[in-house]
Amino acid sequence: MAPIASDLTEKKRKQICALLGNVELTLLYKASVHGYNASAFHQRCDHQGPTLLVAYNSLGYIFGGYTSVDYAQSDKNIFDKEAFLFNVRGLTPVQIKVNGYIARLDDAGGPNFCQQLYFCYNNQPVVHYKPQPGNWGQTFNTEKLYGNNTELTECEVYKVNQSLQVSFKEKPWRNILWTAKRREELMGLIRNHKPMMASVSRVRILMIGPVGAGKSSFFNSINSIFMGHVTNKAVSGSAGTSVTTKFRTYLLKDGRERKPLPFVLCDTMGLEEQSGAGLDIEDISSIVQGHVPDRYKFNPKAPFKPDEISKPASLKERIHCVAYVIDATKISLMSDKLEEKLSSVRSQLNSLEIPQMVLMTNVDETCPHVKDDLENIYASSYIKMKVQEVSSRLGVPVSCVLPVKNYSQELELELKCDILLLSALQQMLRLADDYLDDVDTI
Repeated sequence: MAPIASDLTEKKRKQICALLGNVELTLLYKASVHGYNASAFHQRCDHQGPTLLVAYNSLGYIFGGYTSVDYAQSDKNIFDKEAFLFNVRGLTPVQIKVNGYIARLDDAGGPNFCQQLYFCYNNQPVVHYKPQPGNWGQTFNTEKLYGNNTELTECEVYKVNQSLQVSFKEKPWRNILWTAKRREELMGLIRNHKPMMASVSRVRILMIGPVGAGKSSFFNSINSIFMGHVTNKAVSGSAGTSVTTKFRTYLLKDGRERKPLPFVLCDTMGLEEQSGAGLDIEDISSIVQGHVPDRYKFNPKAPFKPDEISKPASLKERIHCVAYVIDATKISLMSDKLEEKLSSVRSQLNSLEIPQMVLMTNVDETCPHVKDDLENIYASSYIKMKVQEVSSRLGVPVSCVLPVKNYSQELELELKCDILLLSALQQMLRLADDYLDDVDTI
């Protein structure tokens, strides 16, 4: 019997495999051949190890999901830290991680993900979306995933096999030294940094980003490096709404001598797509101009109103650099409303001539080569593609997009993680110097 032909083109296969690493795909199930019914799916796909589901619709969308846990009809909720949803319709693959949430319900029905997205629903060639509030933890944009076209033209399931040849020899697209000497050099440069203007003793850096992107975690990570051990001074987490509710200015101290470091990290409430929720864009102007006091509690429905009789803030009280914090695993599914908010923020900051850059977090969750070894980050073509995507969507130069890995579950400091974080901080100080070098003395 001749092998069943796959509908997956070689180009799309390579795009999907870039999300999985060095793997090979073996076709197990093809709905147009074996039937759009749950029994046929389970007969061919149960107990096959990691699998990849690929669905197609008439609009040309190619989308689906990956799970590393067997289908077994156990009637249990499956928590799979490797699971994700994807879309490879465009030039840049979209990947949605489901870490921390129910990856799927392992029942006798058709394949599903997050108990929300059902394929071959009711034994029909359709995909069905059934939201489960609180289960997903973020907006699930079906328009971007499959164009809201629920009619399937095909549904395939592949067995995912790790290739025996695991190599990674691409030429780095950025050069970086991964040595203990380089880490000490970066720490020394940052400790001894002197702002361009004598009236400014410390550079003030404002972090802005969507809920859960890692703003507070970045502060904790930098604080950890200079304290010499992993710390969690700032409250961080992955809740559906912002964990940070107050404006916080963090003056960091060098752990060895407890001397204040020459920069202040300012944390804000997370941006949300809904109006009347999350950080108000009007608050950003007040923060940047130095009007908002430390520990001010944000009110999403009423922006901060500076005292009209108060004197203008001095240059040392203003923000000298802004860092957008963006989760690399979510950038492709950023909603239009959130993107519009970020665009408004950027326009506002441009008018104030504030330098801006992007911290792209969770990079280890987007590329298996990077997850295996952080040193592969600038040899990964996929990370390079994500950097370019962030640059395009936020309007920030590629040179100002820096991938980082925050400390989240680690108990001890790691050299390569420190070097990425310190390199990003050094770039912020350089941008702040550019601003201070140009600004008029107040």
